[in-house]
Amino acid sequence: MGLMSFFAPRVPKGVYGLMAEYDGPDTLLEACKAVRDAGYKKTDSFSPFPIHGMEEALGLPESKVGKIAILFSFTGASIALLMQWWTGAEGYPLIVGGKPLFAFEPSIPITFELTVLLSAFSSVALMLALNGLPRFNHPVFGAKNFDRVGDDRFMLLIEKSDPKFDETATRQLLEATHPKSTQVVESN
Repeated sequence: MGLMSFFAPRVPKGVYGLMAEYDGPDTLLEACKAVRDAGYKKTDSFSPFPIHGMEEALGLPESKVGKIAILFSFTGASIALLMQWWTGAEGYPLIVGGKPLFAFEPSIPITFELTVLLSAFSSVALMLALNGLPRFNHPVFGAKNFDRVGDDRFMLLIEKSDPKFDETATRQLLEATHPKSTQVVESN
């Protein structure tokens, strides 16, 4: 088993979905709204730049990363304060110049650093996990003109795993959105 096949999630061979190519961001956005209104959930869009309103047009839920990152931030601050309190007041109590065993003020830099550290690491780890990364290969990479998505192509994918997917009906829906072309995306 090669490294590439180790990281790539297993996708059964055959049809992966249907993909349509559009002239520009406005037509792609309208097509995404039409597909969402038709009840499709397993969709994705591809464009060379972010398109305002695309998340809503695709019906994507709000990301969980921010809420979980805040939870890890509070965890980092709590661990830092607890660690400094235990070290100064319980584990190694030393009275130096009549100062208290634990004071909040000198603990701020370490608390801030651990808060930022846990928040940043959790955000990156969650982003990778929720996006299914690392993924070195995907069935859409083999689609016609997909290599130009980073330059000037706008595409919409409806996956076969969607409960409403029927190749004929889905193709008719995509054709009704006036794409430049439609194609079947096959998984290897």
